[in-house]
Amino acid sequence: MEQYEPDRLSPAQVAAIRRSFRNGRAAMTRRSLLRASAGGALAVGGLGALTGCGIPAAGNTQGGVSAEDHSAKEKVVNFSNWTEYIDVDESEKHHPTLDQFKKRTGISVKYTEDINDNVEFFGKIKPQLAAGQDTGRDIIVLTDWLAARLIRLGWVQKLDASNLPHAYANLSAQFRDPDWDPGRAYSYVWQGISTVIAYNKKALDGVEVKSVSDLLDNPKLKGRVGFLSEMRDSVGMTLLDMGKDPANFTADDYDAAIARMQKAVDKGQIRRFTGNDYTSDLTSGDFAACIAWAGDVVQLKADSPDIDFIIPDSGYMTSTDNFLIPNKARHKTNAERLIDFYYEPQPAAELAAYINYVSPVDGVKAELAKIDPDAANNPLIIPDKAMAAKSHAFRSLSSKEETEFEQKFAKLTGA
Repeated sequence: MEQYEPDRLSPAQVAAIRRSFRNGRAAMTRRSLLRASAGGALAVGGLGALTGCGIPAAGNTQGGVSAEDHSAKEKVVNFSNWTEYIDVDESEKHHPTLDQFKKRTGISVKYTEDINDNVEFFGKIKPQLAAGQDTGRDIIVLTDWLAARLIRLGWVQKLDASNLPHAYANLSAQFRDPDWDPGRAYSYVWQGISTVIAYNKKALDGVEVKSVSDLLDNPKLKGRVGFLSEMRDSVGMTLLDMGKDPANFTADDYDAAIARMQKAVDKGQIRRFTGNDYTSDLTSGDFAACIAWAGDVVQLKADSPDIDFIIPDSGYMTSTDNFLIPNKARHKTNAERLIDFYYEPQPAAELAAYINYVSPVDGVKAELAKIDPDAANNPLIIPDKAMAAKSHAFRSLSSKEETEFEQKFAKLTGA
């Protein structure tokens, strides 16, 4: 039998994934301040799912492989998501927005928090998808790089725009056209994740920070600067500072960004590369300033008057977690109706008020103001037009590029 094997990861890519499990975005839960991964280390079978032996070819690898849609007769949708990534009531037993969806449509949502990191979850669903089988899930939420991978493999279904009128109309412009899914044919954004510069006012003691150049070059900050161990965030922010577009850069541009950070490492400017454990360094003052994730900054600012952030004039990086409908899902129409529901401003506002990530829904601010005026006016949750215009995404990488780039970044960080 002919064997089919999705892109095999290089040792450098494997190392990058392990770094992410230890302390990167993969280690985050989606709301708690101390976002330690439920697993912490690589789950058995997780990495092997990406690097293992060949598996039988799926019946179709071009996408759109659906089972008979049972939505009309089976009023249910099976939704897999990350932990702590949806609104809950005071009893912590119910999700108000899901209850509202059921009341309106009659469709029950079987909501499962079974995604702890991208790679582990991929290992869970890969054998079924590769064999052209139903995963038992109608909606999954994956980070952009893995969403791109599933689309490329042909393992998720093309969405029916007629079932997504609110999503089509209300998706924020900054998220509309990623290079890995032009026009959002296969995915819609669940939430956005922004990368900014955070600082501790007390630790800065009057030193001004306005840019990544200040982090890399100001001698008054020597040994008190943090960068992230996620390649796309640290390199992306550095590329922007150098006047390069992370969505359209060359290998030479990448090398120049690495060299720029290497110089700062060599002179002791950068204290260390971290995952979300930078939060303790920032609050303690060990970091005067650092590259940070906006979801953390919202929580840190709520707890400490010394913590604040800036958006450099050069811009900031944004990634996304995304709705996808796997091949052979039994309830595709129901799934699309649920996706569309979350693009209505009112339920989108309820979600944003609870989880504090970047809402991808235009028109949500007015509804959010009724629930939480501070959140509605927080540009880390509802970017205004000026901030949204500064948002940039890291372009898709070929397997060869990812191998080469991760090797160079690993050498820089000492991973």
